[in-house]
Amino acid sequence: MRKFDLNIDRILEDWNIEHAIREIIANALDEQHLTRTQDIRIEKRREDCWVIRDFGRGIKYEHFVQNESMEKLNAQGVIGKFGIGLKDALATFDRKNVGVNIYSKYGDIRIERLNKGGFNDIVTLHAIIENPSRPMMAGTEFEIDGVSDSDMAKAKNFFLMFSNHKVLESTRIGEIIERNPGAPAFVYVNGVKIASEDNFLFSYNITSLNTALRKALNRERTNVGRTAYTPSVRAMLLDAEEEKVINTLSEDLGNYSSGMSHDELKWSDIQLHTTKLLSNRKNVVYVTAEQLKDNNDLVHEAERSSKIVVIPENLKEKIRKENEKQEENTIKTMDVFVKERSDNFEYEFVDKDSLNVFEKENYDCLSEILNAIGGKPEAVKQIRIAEKMQRDTITYMPANGLWTNGQIIIKRSVLSNLEKFVGVLIHEIAHAKSGYTDGTRGFESQLTDFLGILGYKYLQLQKRQNPD
Repeated sequence: MRKFDLNIDRILEDWNIEHAIREIIANALDEQHLTRTQDIRIEKRREDCWVIRDFGRGIKYEHFVQNESMEKLNAQGVIGKFGIGLKDALATFDRKNVGVNIYSKYGDIRIERLNKGGFNDIVTLHAIIENPSRPMMAGTEFEIDGVSDSDMAKAKNFFLMFSNHKVLESTRIGEIIERNPGAPAFVYVNGVKIASEDNFLFSYNITSLNTALRKALNRERTNVGRTAYTPSVRAMLLDAEEEKVINTLSEDLGNYSSGMSHDELKWSDIQLHTTKLLSNRKNVVYVTAEQLKDNNDLVHEAERSSKIVVIPENLKEKIRKENEKQEENTIKTMDVFVKERSDNFEYEFVDKDSLNVFEKENYDCLSEILNAIGGKPEAVKQIRIAEKMQRDTITYMPANGLWTNGQIIIKRSVLSNLEKFVGVLIHEIAHAKSGYTDGTRGFESQLTDFLGILGYKYLQLQKRQNPD
């Protein structure tokens, strides 16, 4: 019999039995991973007595020496890194009066509190190592006595492999996991839970760790700050391509305006990535809450052929900038939908003979109006009447008039009011003569000239009619 001083007393006062069992299970899973041996076993031997068994190389007393495990530090997919989780677990078992017997081909080990060598006034935890009772066994077995079913259930709940989970997509960074209804989302590192998130859309298992996350993982593996794992979560979502993931993100993005979306959809890069991927898969039109309210009829028109997704106002601007970068795979916002609609619009022109008496009477004033402003500009080849008009690309409202390709087109309903007809006609002639669009100085200058001409002629007419 040999005594190995673990050089620890009662530590980690906030640890419970489940935390200690977690470390034993984690070590067993690491050994399974490193040695490519069969799955570990967790079995109930008798009342309040459980066995955790791996089939790896077997524990030695040297494993009780506290140091960083270079093997684990250099390996992908393992859980431990400090080489002290076993000692923490044993100290917790001792504090909780849980008995532990450890078996491997290298020896049988139990734990006792003994005087520290040479210091009779100090008591520390010792591993008592005896000759192996199972010299031919493979791996390591922990027999833990004093553990309830509840304790074991809590311990297993730390591990992804023991949860009822569904992996939606595997990425180069880790796995995106469907969140179980009624439960919080969890963040795992190599299958061990490190955090819970009440407002995450998915759970995540990070398998490729960056430097910041490695440093943030503490001995307890709990309460790891969000800033440590957020970059990995974002990277997974930016890699996502599976339809289930994209559809779920898209549906949640639609809840943004109501404040009901999850935290992932508050990240602008995830918002934009979601719109791009969904646009590549389905006919989608993205609208803001304001557009939905103010242009309900247009939205209903878009809805006949596309899925409508409501997005935040700031995302609309990001999409616009993204669309400017690419000629193909344009993300369809309401602006894009209206433009495409206008490009494909076919006018239903109306002959003068089809107008009613009142409309004809107003239309017959055309020559007089043109003469009043100096005649029809040379650029205007035709002035035509149409039943329906394209929608304005700014207000999304049907235009009353349009100057395009050498012709002025006026909506038929305008002819029902002479004043409106005159105003619309002069407006479009100002476009034709100036060559400028709405809101420009050139257009406003031309329109001002026309107003001056008409105003002057009106005053001259008034003087002739009322010479006194």
